[in-house]
Amino acid sequence: MMKKIKEIYQYRQMLESLVLTDLRTRYKGSFLGFFWTLINPLLMLVVYSIVFKYIVRVDIENYTSYLFVGLISWFLINQAITSSAGVVIRNAGLVKKIYFPKEILPLSVVLGGVVNYVFSLLVLFPILFFSKIQLGWPLLLFPVILIIYFVFTLALTLIFSSLNVYFRDLEHVLGILMMVWFYLTPIVFTTSMIPKEINFIFLYNPLRVIIESFHDIFFYNKFPDSTELTVVAILSVAMLYFGLLIFKHLSRRFAEEI
Repeated sequence: MMKKIKEIYQYRQMLESLVLTDLRTRYKGSFLGFFWTLINPLLMLVVYSIVFKYIVRVDIENYTSYLFVGLISWFLINQAITSSAGVVIRNAGLVKKIYFPKEILPLSVVLGGVVNYVFSLLVLFPILFFSKIQLGWPLLLFPVILIIYFVFTLALTLIFSSLNVYFRDLEHVLGILMMVWFYLTPIVFTTSMIPKEINFIFLYNPLRVIIESFHDIFFYNKFPDSTELTVVAILSVAMLYFGLLIFKHLSRRFAEEI
């Protein structure tokens, strides 16, 4: 793994160029451009707030703030996975013509997602301020949680981006799977609202721990469960290792398949 990291570092300028290109072309031609990064979660926030606060009647104080923390955190992995599924095919010209560590392609998508997430915080903090939600020392763990989230997301994008080259239907299936995953994660509800009969389904969801950790530091002003977070961190590193192995094996025939 360290050898691959060093190789990617040698191509860091290419990686930076791909990230910037992804950010520029994502909203190319649109009037509001990069501001859609902030508008999309805000629009979803309005819809979900109305549905779950006034129709489903979720009884959570400052529910809008709780919901926004979950939504912007969810957008990172959702956009990264759905976009990275076809990233190798979209860059077929590069893959066929020049040599470079192909892992850079899904990595650039995830890094772009992280940049979008950080910019979303520009909206989150004013919302928390006007909701009079107290922030404190738990915020110091934000970089740690974000790094774990980054590794976890990168591991999945490496696997899906390589598999999609051989199974093109995967890109469409992922949209459905991500929608299911959304409702299996405490984003629009809390873990305490889950019936005991089906709690085991949510218990073994690694993303639950990550999203709850963001809720803890941003919404509840408390430190996340260190044991659960450590387990997810170890799992993420293991997934990244196997993700790199799978990507390396499948990338040998990328040029032929695309």
